[in-house]
Amino acid sequence: MQTIIRVWLQAIVFLFILLGMGCTSAPTREEARISDAKVDATLAHLQQEVKDASNLLHMAKGVLVFPGVLEGAFWGGAEYGSDGALRIGGRTVDYYNIAALSFGAQFGAQQKDVIFLFMDSNALQDFRKSAGWTVGLDGKVTLVTVGAEGSINSQIYNKPILAFVVDQKGLIAGVSLEGAKITKRDSPVGGTSGSR
Repeated sequence: MQTIIRVWLQAIVFLFILLGMGCTSAPTREEARISDAKVDATLAHLQQEVKDASNLLHMAKGVLVFPGVLEGAFWGGAEYGSDGALRIGGRTVDYYNIAALSFGAQFGAQQKDVIFLFMDSNALQDFRKSAGWTVGLDGKVTLVTVGAEGSINSQIYNKPILAFVVDQKGLIAGVSLEGAKITKRDSPVGGTSGSR
């Protein structure tokens, strides 16, 4: 009986991922507005929780934000978060989806915010030209952690792509984004991208 339940749960998880990866249709103007508001809140939360984050955000050539990525683990886990937005110069220029697999023993689900900072113009350009971009395959991403005093290690400032993973309690350490698949959505239906 446990084997049957396990197979069904894995099937549901993988279906969830496939649906997420296939969702590249254009958001409506209202969906884009809601997405931009979530991105604003996520960036504000990051700057509250992580010392020096504001400095890195200012230095970044592009900032890709996925608010509320849902992580669920049922023997084999799935991560999915839609309505991510890429900002350049403080303006939303494109919308993206993220989907990933994670294999853990934990149960339950939790939400986390994932923020990518493109510190190098070439890395940003390569990302934007890509039809589908995979962390670790198409670009090496350095996960940001903080030291004992809560400051970001200055050695990461020369890395081309940085990433923060944050939940309600603050910055999360010891996670991996390897294999996360990021797919661009079409422009919003009925208008252009937001201007935040």
